[in-house]
Amino acid sequence: MSLNSIFQYFVPKDKKLFFPLFEQAASNVVVMATILVETVNSTNPATREELFKQIDKLENKGDEITHQIYLELGKNFITPFDREDIHSLASAIDDVADYIQGAANRMSLYRIDDFNEHIRKLSDLTLQASIDLEKAVRELKDLRNVRNIADSCIRINSVENQADYVFDRAVADLFLYEKDAIRLIKYKEIYAALETATDMCEDAANVMESILVKNA
Repeated sequence: MSLNSIFQYFVPKDKKLFFPLFEQAASNVVVMATILVETVNSTNPATREELFKQIDKLENKGDEITHQIYLELGKNFITPFDREDIHSLASAIDDVADYIQGAANRMSLYRIDDFNEHIRKLSDLTLQASIDLEKAVRELKDLRNVRNIADSCIRINSVENQADYVFDRAVADLFLYEKDAIRLIKYKEIYAALETATDMCEDAANVMESILVKNA
């Protein structure tokens, strides 16, 4: 029997409530990213505004889940893996939600009605990274499918690299072709928020890779 198996034996069942909370947080991020993609592909202003409101509500839901994780962390002496990793993973998932909402909020406040290919591509990449994040999180509860977690983390890293490239290309195009300084600033902030959302997915992946190493 491995040390990890022995450890799992001594973890009380109610201490495993962290895993459903992580799964809820990751699932919430996927829903947010899905709605974001729907938003940037919509041509109906009224529909977009309704979708922006849905993203806001989901971000608040994510905050509540993260707060619950922190509360449980404070109440429970025994945890399924290192306390700092629990805190870091919860924080990283929450950051993904924050930046998705931040990008959507800027689109709404800045009254952007032209969602160009760069915004659509960065939104698609955010969704891809979020889906792989959720897949990896769902495997954490027993750590038996280490390969699946590692593969998801690798895909997240790949998506983040793609997002870096799209962001750099998007900003370059802004400086080359955009003559309106205010419009340039608006789009650059939206690009940055979307790209940072993929960075936060990578941060979460890095935490999970650390968990795998510690529990190998």
